[in-house]
Amino acid sequence: MGEHVGSRPTIAVIGGTGKEGSGLALRWAYCGYEVLIGSRDAERAAEKADELNQALGKPALRGMDNASAAAAADLVVLTVPYQAHQPILESIKGATQGKILVDVTVPLQPPAIRTVHIPEGKAAALEAQALLGPDVRVVAAFQNISHTHLKGLGDPVDSDVFMASDDDEAKHEVARLVAAIPGMRAIDIGPLANSIAAEALTPVILYINKRYKAPGAGIRITGLDA
Repeated sequence: MGEHVGSRPTIAVIGGTGKEGSGLALRWAYCGYEVLIGSRDAERAAEKADELNQALGKPALRGMDNASAAAAADLVVLTVPYQAHQPILESIKGATQGKILVDVTVPLQPPAIRTVHIPEGKAAALEAQALLGPDVRVVAAFQNISHTHLKGLGDPVDSDVFMASDDDEAKHEVARLVAAIPGMRAIDIGPLANSIAAEALTPVILYINKRYKAPGAGIRITGLDA
């Protein structure tokens, strides 16, 4: 465990105005975490934070621009479209040094969002690590969680969460974020290179959702004791 043993880190959700980002932010705020909503537009971030606070019934979230949110947080979660991945990483690079960055980004290529696309850097998380440098501990996680299940605060999210990283302590810290959301279970899938497989599963799940008219399919690994 890192420096937050026995405490809860302040989380910045960059891209927190989107469906996935706002869903994760809402869940963590509901569980008692201090959450910052980051957006390129600080006013838009503040509006989303107000909206989520109303849903919670308490002022648990604050909105600000991406760089300010990343600088004020202990741990950064990146939930942005792949097309915005590189420029947003560049804008928060300085503010993420020495921190954990959880990359939720999937390299989808609209309109073919149900077809696997492998980017030049092999995975969005690998590209993030290369861009941010060795002083940022990148963990790939949460790519396969449907936003449709995150807004129901009283309902468990029936899905495993794959985590890939080259830093075991960082994975342990992110596992705490997973466990905070009822129903979720963290599954360590190895080094950051294995994020290629986790990211590639998202378009497969999107295809399954359409093919079988599922509201938001998830993943469970069988045969494990825990």
